[in-house]
Amino acid sequence: MTVGGLFVGLATLDVVQLVDRLPDSNEKTTARKSWLAAGGPAAVAAITFAALGGRARLWTALGHAPAARLAAADLAAAGVDVIDVAPTGFELSVSTVFVDAATGERAVVSGSGRTAAFGKIAGPDFTDIDVVLVDGHHAALARSAAFAAAGIPVVVDAGSHKPVLDEIFGSSTDVICSADYVHPEWPGARALLARGPHLVAVSHGGKALHWWTAAASGSIEPAEVSAVDTTGAGDVLHGAYCHGLATGLGRVDALRSAVAVATERIRHLGPLAWRSALS
Repeated sequence: MTVGGLFVGLATLDVVQLVDRLPDSNEKTTARKSWLAAGGPAAVAAITFAALGGRARLWTALGHAPAARLAAADLAAAGVDVIDVAPTGFELSVSTVFVDAATGERAVVSGSGRTAAFGKIAGPDFTDIDVVLVDGHHAALARSAAFAAAGIPVVVDAGSHKPVLDEIFGSSTDVICSADYVHPEWPGARALLARGPHLVAVSHGGKALHWWTAAASGSIEPAEVSAVDTTGAGDVLHGAYCHGLATGLGRVDALRSAVAVATERIRHLGPLAWRSALS
């Protein structure tokens, strides 16, 4: 059975540069290799879900600027169905990612973070959808999807604090935080768990992922691998977790599966090369 996922939030165009080191002030350097690729938390999670065999639908703002056309082509090639609700004149953000050739670690200069000024929008179509992910970008879309997804698991990607997340934690079933996530009023995973989700997890890059439910807590150690490129590994984790939930895995087993997929991602150089290892 093919499962369906709705991914709600940010898409970008990423300029990825493999470098020996970041240049100093007023210095030029030459990249070993460069890529242009679709990026953004919800977009990469959707790409992952599709790479694992799911039907991925991305509800986002792309628009029709040149950057948007490049990102749209990547998403289509990855098998992601895009529902573009960008208002007239919207321009897609472009982010720059520097990948350290020696360590695989990445440094990111995000785009302008422009938020689409949505007018009245129709709610999302949940037909054949088994799981929903929201990343908190495009707040109007996040609210609409989280509040309307009755009976469908809602996974929140809490990479950083955004005010809209406070509104939707109570409608979510699962929250996966980055280690950088700090809520100004509810410090700690158990405080988030008290807001309503069934599971809260915190990822720590290549270190153990920690999880909490009302009944238990634990950690999952990733396999030790040589990291080649860590770009988007957290977003891959979220997309793989959604796929595990949608296919019927228990929450902890879905996390274990997702950690394994994210670990596989960092073994491959380039924004999309890792997908071939999942097929």
